[in-house]
Amino acid sequence: MPDFDIRLITPADTYALRHQVLWPDKPLDYVRIDDDAAGCHFGAFRGEELLSVISLFITGPEARFRKFATHPDYQGQGLGTALLQHVLSEARRQGARRIWCDARQDSAGFYARFGLQPEGEIFYKGPIPYQRMMMEWS
Repeated sequence: MPDFDIRLITPADTYALRHQVLWPDKPLDYVRIDDDAAGCHFGAFRGEELLSVISLFITGPEARFRKFATHPDYQGQGLGTALLQHVLSEARRQGARRIWCDARQDSAGFYARFGLQPEGEIFYKGPIPYQRMMMEWS
C-alpha cells in the first residue's frame, strides 16, 4: 500500500507546485492555463502535503494532460507514476480514445514507459525542447 493518496484538487491548488518545478524563473501567472476551470486536476498527497500535480482536459474522444509536476525531493518514488496511471485510467473512464501531452524532451522516455509515442517534430518553448507524446485506445 503506498504511503500517499491521489485526490481531486482545484486549479489554484496546482499553481505553487507547477511554478516551483516547471517554470521557477517566470512569474506565477505563467503557470496558469486559460482553461484551467474546464479541467480535472489531481494531486498526490502524503498526509496533507501536496507532492505532485497533473491536470487533465477532455474534449469528446480526446484527452490532454498538462502541467505535470512532482516536487524535486519526491521524484523517483512512484508518485508521478501513480498519478499518470490515475489520469490515463480517468481519461479512459470518461470516454477518451486518445490522450496526448507536450512533454519536455528529457521526460519523453518516462511517458514512453506508459505507451505514449512521439508524434511530430521536436519544438521549443523558450530554450526547452519538447516532444508531443500520444497514445490511442481501441
